[in-house]
Amino acid sequence: MRNIEREFSRGIDEHTQVLILSNIEMVLNYATRFYQRQFYTRAKVSNDIVQNFERLLISYFTEDRSTENGLPNVSYFASRLNLSSNYLSDLLQRFTGKTTQEQIHLALIEQAKNYLLASNKSISEVAYHLGFEHPSHFTRLFKLKTGYSPSEYRSLN
Repeated sequence: MRNIEREFSRGIDEHTQVLILSNIEMVLNYATRFYQRQFYTRAKVSNDIVQNFERLLISYFTEDRSTENGLPNVSYFASRLNLSSNYLSDLLQRFTGKTTQEQIHLALIEQAKNYLLASNKSISEVAYHLGFEHPSHFTRLFKLKTGYSPSEYRSLN
């Protein structure tokens, strides 16, 4: 920061902009390093958070909270874990290779598969049971993640 200040206090010449930008880039690189280092130095804590997230996600569906509360979202889990949404997503991305939203969608699709195969509920009833307000959103997500519509999936299995 002092180097940037010093460059501003000197007279501006053809090298000033390049030097200031180089110093700003260095500050940003240090900030990125500091942010990412916490994932390595807190590996045990981070792993515990990932496990707690997975437990919360499973319990969300096993306790049928989706029927009452609707679809789970990133901010719900982040607040339950006392983290910011961005931090939780970064942490999960680092340890699992998937963002929080992707993890939620995977769990949602697994629940949907179970309901489709284990019950005679209509596609709309399954969608509402999982917390979707509109069955068409459920159908779209299911097809995006599995390659099949819910009814195609049910008839194949």
